[in-house]
Amino acid sequence: MNATIREMTRDDVYYVSTCSHVHESDEIDRCGRARAVYLEEARAQGARVKVVLLDGRQVGLIYLLPIEMCPWGPLGEGLMVIPCLFVQHRWTGMGLGRALLDAAEEEARQQGMQGIVTEAFHHDSWFMPASFFERNGYTEVGRQGTSALLWKPFSPTATLPRHLEPRYQFQPVPGRVVIDLFWQTFCETSWIEAQRVREVAAEFGDAVLLREYPADDRATLMRYQIPRAIYVNGKQIDWGYEAPREGIREAIRAALEAERGQASQDAEGVAEG
Repeated sequence: MNATIREMTRDDVYYVSTCSHVHESDEIDRCGRARAVYLEEARAQGARVKVVLLDGRQVGLIYLLPIEMCPWGPLGEGLMVIPCLFVQHRWTGMGLGRALLDAAEEEARQQGMQGIVTEAFHHDSWFMPASFFERNGYTEVGRQGTSALLWKPFSPTATLPRHLEPRYQFQPVPGRVVIDLFWQTFCETSWIEAQRVREVAAEFGDAVLLREYPADDRATLMRYQIPRAIYVNGKQIDWGYEAPREGIREAIRAALEAERGQASQDAEGVAEG
C-alpha cells in the first residue's frame, strides 16, 4: 500500500472536523461544521493538521497548535503542541503514527518553534499512549495522575512546559441548581457534550442556572485552567466520552432533590425556632 502525508486540504475537512466519524450522526456533523470554522481560524495563528492516506484514503491525522493558543493546554511558550494523534485501528502497526509524528516535528521546526510537546497517558487505552511518544524520543517533564507531559526540545534554551493547574471554586446560588460548564470547540467530545448540557439544562427552566466558561477564550482558560469539565452544584460529573443526556438529567435531578431536602430542613429549623 502507498502511504502519503499531506497538510489538510478541502477534501480532508469533513474527515478531520469529525475526527474520522464520517456519516455517523447529525450531532457529529453539526460539531464538525463548528470545528471546521475553528480550525480554519486557528490556521492563521499557526495551527496545522496533517492527514495520512493509504492509497488515497484518509486513515489518520495529527493536530498541531502553538502552545500560546492551544485550548487544551499545556502552558509554555515557543512550543508546538500535539493535542491529538491517531491512526484508525485497522491500520495501526504500519508505522503511520511515526510518520505523522515526523511530519509534525518538521512542521514545528519550519515554524521556528523551540520544541514540541504533548500530553499523553499511562493507561490501557489506544488514545495518546505515553509509551508511543517515549519510544520516539520524547521525555517526560511532568505527571498528573496517569497524564504525562512529554516533550522533544529542538534547542537547549527551550523553556519547559507545565501542566494546567485547575482553579475551580464553586459559587452557589440559593434555591437553584448551578451547572458550571467548561468547554472548547477544538475537542469534539467537549463541544458535543456542551450542546447536550445546554439542551438538558433548558428542560428544567429557572430551576437550573447554567454558567459557561469557554476555553476558546484565552483569558478564561488562563483564569480557570480547565479545558473541559461539567460541575453540578460543585460536583464534577464525567464519563470520559461525551456526557449522555440521561446522565446529565440524573445529576440535575439528584441536585434538585438535595436542594429540596435542604430547604425542608431549613424550614423545619425556622419553625422549631
